[in-house]
Amino acid sequence: LQKILILLQVTLSVVVGKTLMVLFPDAMKRYILKMGEKSRMNQNPKFSYENWGPTFFSFKYLQFVLKVKWKRLEDEAYEGQPAPNTPVVTLGGEVRHVLDFMKDNRPLILNFGSCT
Repeated sequence: LQKILILLQVTLSVVVGKTLMVLFPDAMKRYILKMGEKSRMNQNPKFSYENWGPTFFSFKYLQFVLKVKWKRLEDEAYEGQPAPNTPVVTLGGEVRHVLDFMKDNRPLILNFGSCT
């Protein structure tokens, strides 16, 4: 049911976005560039709007957003339910899953941090 709701939401968003791109191309370009500022996408002089702007609200965009949102559903944790077996990358660059690190009946402790 959640996947169907996400499909409907994303599809509606893409249809509305594509329609607005056709009806109001200049306004949508400004809107997309504003979104690009948040991700700093448009700070790279070799990566112009013409390279990435028109891909917004395309079928490939729809597929990508659905893939990401559906994957996030699998990664959600709920109280009283088994933990999701989320993929992680080791320091050596190997892709493993969190539950691969479980040993016997010992609790698995995840420590998150960042260096800035």
